[in-house]
Amino acid sequence: MNNELPILSIETTGIVCSACIYFSEEKFYEMSVSLKNSHSEKVFEIIEKILTTSKLNLKELGAIAVSSGPGSFTGLRIGMSAAKGIAVGAGLKIIPVPTFNAIAFQVSEILPVNTQFVIANKVNKDELYFAKFKIIPEGFIFTEELKIINATVAEEYSEGCLKFGNYFGNKFSTPSAMFVAKWAEKFGRNLAISDFDYLEPLYLKNFVIKEKKYD
Repeated sequence: MNNELPILSIETTGIVCSACIYFSEEKFYEMSVSLKNSHSEKVFEIIEKILTTSKLNLKELGAIAVSSGPGSFTGLRIGMSAAKGIAVGAGLKIIPVPTFNAIAFQVSEILPVNTQFVIANKVNKDELYFAKFKIIPEGFIFTEELKIINATVAEEYSEGCLKFGNYFGNKFSTPSAMFVAKWAEKFGRNLAISDFDYLEPLYLKNFVIKEKKYD
């Protein structure tokens, strides 16, 4: 996939807004900001800074990888819109990277083979995005596919596993932008698309936007 390097990756599915220019495991430029409700303001600022640091312009990129969900509704829309806008302007392909795959890929690099783990991120106060994994020599496999569960059964479903995700209060609730790019470089060869008019984030759940009522 060298013809699609370097990759610009964007991660906005949670509270952290991050981006990365990825050449290889040894060479990449990454920046992140952890500030609630700031993604729309910060994402292009971060991208501009890492482009400057890497001494690249958009035309020199090979592709854009964007963390495609599930995650924050607003964050997903911001990240996907940013990726599409840049891709259209620079004539680049987009590689949508499933967010839980990228998290699991990142976790798999620090855990021994045969370790079982779960990732549980909050949808709302009652529901969770949930998936179960096992570390194998080649990386990881899903042992329970990504789905939405009620938060009351999270502990039962996670029995015997290491626990990751914001429901359990630890840092692996979103992937780093570097691992979004690394996943795209390793697994995203067949996902790169140039006709992305209908490319949408993976929500798993239909969100209802509530209108404020005025008397």
